[in-house]
Amino acid sequence: MFKKIIGAALVLAAASLAITANVANAQALEKKKITVAVGGKGLFYYLPLTLAERLGYFKDEGLDVEIADFAGGAKALQALVGGSADLVSGAFEHTINMQAKKQPITAVVLQAGYSSITLVLPKDKAAKYKSAKDLKGLKIGVTAPGSSTNMFVNNLLAKEGLKPTEVSIVGTGAGSGAVAAMEKGEIDGMSNLDPVISQLEASGKYVAVADSRTEKGMKDIYGGDYLASCIYVNSDFIKKNPNTTQAVVNAMVHALRWLAKATPEQVMAVVPESYRGGNRGLYKAALLKNMVGYSTDGQMSMKAAQNVYKVLKQFEPSVIAAGDSINLQATYDNHFAVKAGAKYK
Repeated sequence: MFKKIIGAALVLAAASLAITANVANAQALEKKKITVAVGGKGLFYYLPLTLAERLGYFKDEGLDVEIADFAGGAKALQALVGGSADLVSGAFEHTINMQAKKQPITAVVLQAGYSSITLVLPKDKAAKYKSAKDLKGLKIGVTAPGSSTNMFVNNLLAKEGLKPTEVSIVGTGAGSGAVAAMEKGEIDGMSNLDPVISQLEASGKYVAVADSRTEKGMKDIYGGDYLASCIYVNSDFIKKNPNTTQAVVNAMVHALRWLAKATPEQVMAVVPESYRGGNRGLYKAALLKNMVGYSTDGQMSMKAAQNVYKVLKQFEPSVIAAGDSINLQATYDNHFAVKAGAKYK
């Protein structure tokens, strides 16, 4: 009886210590409740964010995270600038664009080095497609004007000496509405991500003509190392909330470590049923196409940042105007990811 009492006391003591530790961690955070904006949460581009949320990793770090989902990355950026979001899960390209506009934002953890954006055309147009010159005059659907899917098209055009204005860009979102816009013939082609692209391809009516889901595609389209999906934030937020920023990065790196070892089945068991669109097999096939692009440690390189800048200065007015005044080193900060990597090996 005495042993049982002692055992129960030890259990209670351990629980009390755990609660005390959690409370101390929560108190260390400058801001416990935060909002993360994202442009198309169900896209594979942002999968690590969903995993960090669904696996409870944000909560483990003492955070109360609300994820605000928008039609595209440009809309998520607007939420950050407007003050309705604290951080964004979005494209690294925006960190360079905003610095060129004298509004510094900083990427604190990388989710994916592959953009995994794909341009599809109806089979008849795809059969005649030889280069981006064949896009001239077409209506191209993107998640939202100004988003990374729009920049993808602009890059293809610039490589052929064409201007962004030589196509019509139409915002279609990142879900079923995008698929419907293509099937109804409202647009001539689409620049989007999985699972949207895989749904279109599976119909047999649409063909990829530019695909960055593969190493070859990334090299052909971007020319080398790249920084795609990341978590970025206003530089002032980092200064005022270093512990909160670290907690966010801890959760994201934890998710990246989990993803690097996970099977497709394990991933599908975690994500919401709505992500799969009622077709488990198609979702799995699309997931397998995208797995190679995810970061394993959340860290960014200057070489990749320089390549993003090289791409943007072909067509982005603000970047062109800023010239050599852009400080690429200020567009990302690896020290949070390095610290998180020591915690989650």
